[in-house]
Amino acid sequence: MFLYVKNMVCERCIMAVRHELQQLGLAYRHVQLGEIELADTPGQDRLNVLSNALSAIGFELLDDKKSRTVEKIKTTIVSLIHRNNGEFNLKLSALLEEKLGLDYAYLSTLFSSVEGITIEKYAILQRIERVKELLVYDELSLGEIADQLGYSSVQHLSLQFKKITGLTASKFRNLKEKNRIPLDKI
Repeated sequence: MFLYVKNMVCERCIMAVRHELQQLGLAYRHVQLGEIELADTPGQDRLNVLSNALSAIGFELLDDKKSRTVEKIKTTIVSLIHRNNGEFNLKLSALLEEKLGLDYAYLSTLFSSVEGITIEKYAILQRIERVKELLVYDELSLGEIADQLGYSSVQHLSLQFKKITGLTASKFRNLKEKNRIPLDKI
């Protein structure tokens, strides 16, 4: 049985969901961003207990198809940007069609109607948050960050960063308080 979970954005989220499943004695085959594969089908009472436990730590079980599809779009983008598997050479539209098995025009319309922003804008916001994270670590140059995140140039990254944050990347790097947005709030 598959369950779909909203607000899973990182490895820590996966660990937290696994922990809840173990605490409740629910056997699972696999947990990944936005998705749980249970070993068997629990009763509605157990699902309600799981839903409440997940809600208590900031997650939500999704039960309608449109919400699940939007969450799959988000987790695919988050995974691409935060766990880059060299997929930046694919267009985002082609990647989403491939991963979700649905037409991009449908995905785009659905996402915009549910989230109030375009898929492209969501992906840009995720990339900028990743840039902020890498700037905070202060281990990579702006050129290395641009390469890692699939920007065509440092200038393109810099212009997009300033447009979204109002700051240059170097000014952001030197700030004491970084004002990062939690990924589940984007």
